[in-house]
Amino acid sequence: MVPAVSWRLLGLSAVLVSLGLELMYRLLQRRRRPKREVLFFPTPLICTEPLLSPGLLCSCPLPHSMDGPLSRLLLRLLQARRSLELCVFTFSSPPLARAVLLLHDRGVRVRVITDSDYMAASGSQIGALRKAGVAVRHSQSSGFMHHKFAVVDRSVVITGSMNWTMQAIQTNRENLLITDDGVCVQAYMEEFERLWEEYDPAGYSFFPEEDENGS
Repeated sequence: MVPAVSWRLLGLSAVLVSLGLELMYRLLQRRRRPKREVLFFPTPLICTEPLLSPGLLCSCPLPHSMDGPLSRLLLRLLQARRSLELCVFTFSSPPLARAVLLLHDRGVRVRVITDSDYMAASGSQIGALRKAGVAVRHSQSSGFMHHKFAVVDRSVVITGSMNWTMQAIQTNRENLLITDDGVCVQAYMEEFERLWEEYDPAGYSFFPEEDENGS
C-alpha cells in the first residue's frame, strides 16, 4: 500500500508540472512575433472567380493571378471559420461582398457596421447583405462612421485607409495592414462591440428634434 504522504507528493508534483507547462506556453506566446502583412492599392482588375467559385474553370480574358493585393485580401477573409466583424464607411465592391456572403452561407457569424449616409449610395452592397440575412447596424449621429477595419475569427485585424469600393481597389492609393497582434485585435474588438451596442436599433431616435421639444 502506498502511504498517503506519497499520494500527496504525487498530486503536488502533477500540479507543479501542469503549472510549469502553462507558464512555458505563456512565455512562448509572448515571445512569438505577431504576423504582419501590408497590402498596397490600387491593383489592376483581375478575375476573382477562382477564389469566389472554387472549382469553376473561368476562361475570361482577365488575369487570374492569386498574388495581387485583392486576391490576398479575399484569401484572408475567406479563412474565417467562426466570425467576421466588419466596420466600414462605405461598401460597394462586388467581389468583397460576395466573399462576405460566402462566409455567411457557410455559417460564419457576420456582423457589419456602416455609415448611415453612405449605406444607400449608388452601388452599395449593404442592401444585398441585409437581404441575405447578414446583421447590419449603422450610425445615427452627425459625424461619419469612418472606420475601415475587419476582425477575422477574433484573431486577425485588417485595417487601413481603404474603403471597400472598386474605386479604392482599382484607382486610389490605399493601404491595408493585416496582423494577429493580440493587443491590436483586442482593441479593435472592443471598439466594434462598443459601436455595435451604441447602434442597436432599439435605441434609434427617428425624430430627434420632435423628441427634444416634447412633441
